[in-house]
Amino acid sequence: MSEGLEQSQPSRVPLPEGTVPVAIGLFLAGFTAYAFFKVGQVALGKEHFKPIVALWFTTFALVPGFYMPIEQELGRAIAHRKALGQGSLPVVRKMIALSLALSSILVVVILACSPWLTEHMFEGYWAVTIALVIAFIAYAPMHMARGIVSGSARFQAYGIIMGVDGLSRIGACTLLWILGVENVGAYAIAVVAAPLVAVSVVALRKDLNTQDGPPATFAEITPNLGWLLLGSVMGAALVNAGPLGVNILANSGEAAKVTAFGNGVLLSRVPLFLFQAVQAALLPRLARLAAQGAFAEFRHGLSTLVKIVIGVAVLGTVGSFVLGPWALQLVYGDGLDRRTLTLLALASGLYMLALTIAQAVIALHGHRFVAYGWLAAMASFVSVTAFASDDLYLRVELGLVAGSTAALVIFAFALRTQLANGETPDAALVAEGILDSPFGE
Repeated sequence: MSEGLEQSQPSRVPLPEGTVPVAIGLFLAGFTAYAFFKVGQVALGKEHFKPIVALWFTTFALVPGFYMPIEQELGRAIAHRKALGQGSLPVVRKMIALSLALSSILVVVILACSPWLTEHMFEGYWAVTIALVIAFIAYAPMHMARGIVSGSARFQAYGIIMGVDGLSRIGACTLLWILGVENVGAYAIAVVAAPLVAVSVVALRKDLNTQDGPPATFAEITPNLGWLLLGSVMGAALVNAGPLGVNILANSGEAAKVTAFGNGVLLSRVPLFLFQAVQAALLPRLARLAAQGAFAEFRHGLSTLVKIVIGVAVLGTVGSFVLGPWALQLVYGDGLDRRTLTLLALASGLYMLALTIAQAVIALHGHRFVAYGWLAAMASFVSVTAFASDDLYLRVELGLVAGSTAALVIFAFALRTQLANGETPDAALVAEGILDSPFGE
């Protein structure tokens, strides 16, 4: 049974050492995000930094949602060909065409919405709207590059992409601050141009080289793309919906409150570091168990992973309740109350748990359940935020908790259903969870 499973699923199962550079890259990306918010607010002030907060969370609510499925499907197809001894250049060419088509559609949509975005989201700064357009152009090749190197098991290159992306962004921001630049558009460009630097670095290292091979069809690279796109877009939108909701609902005199809320959301994601470390440590083992057909051990390992994530979520929530106001004041000089920080941490913890179970559902070929779950989660967020309260922060906090809870309930039901139906885990889909970072780049 194990041998047959391995032969029928010749996809990537990363070695544990491959997760180390990925973990380092993820850490650098996360750390530099906190640093960017700090330096940017020192340079521009909290009120003038509001358009950058809106750009940041809009970018990471949209870009990963649309491009992460392309990255994942490209990586899966390349890994499959690699296992068969076939070159993957035709696959890359097909995905480039698909990526260009998707990017063109998204750019047209953003341009069509640009008057509203500029006036209501970006405080009248057209340069920030232009930066959002650049984001869709710049992040497409970055996700393509990540798909190539992950499918080729070049995990050092994957870590380099993540790390250079973050480091170049904070480097540009720091340089602008040192030079005394106070132009909001310059900082907006710093947010979205960093991926091009990261892609250039790995391209110069020749990490993106691929060999020619048999012709590829779109069917080879898109077996689950529709469900992945729907789920990915809704999941990325939910995790970034809080600051965007506050930005839309706030009046013209509450710019500093929008920035402060964005800082609070970043603080609530500190447990993400532990979450990603847990994934990097345990998912390779689960992938090997799936490839070996050791399904009883796989279930036990999955149960262990879920329990650890619950522990991380509880630790983050309690930590925010006890230390959150002090930590936020120390880092960003903001004064969000204990309730806000605790509810934000609770929502993040529930989201992490939902994401963990969603990855298991995907590994059991339940892509459609995950798409339905994230869609229901976003619907819950919008409904609760619209009617729960008149308090600017509380209505969004409750919406985030409700959305993450809805996703968690649906995914838990889907997991039980898939296991009861005798679905067996796909080792490659388990392994993809190591590279899944929906909290932003």
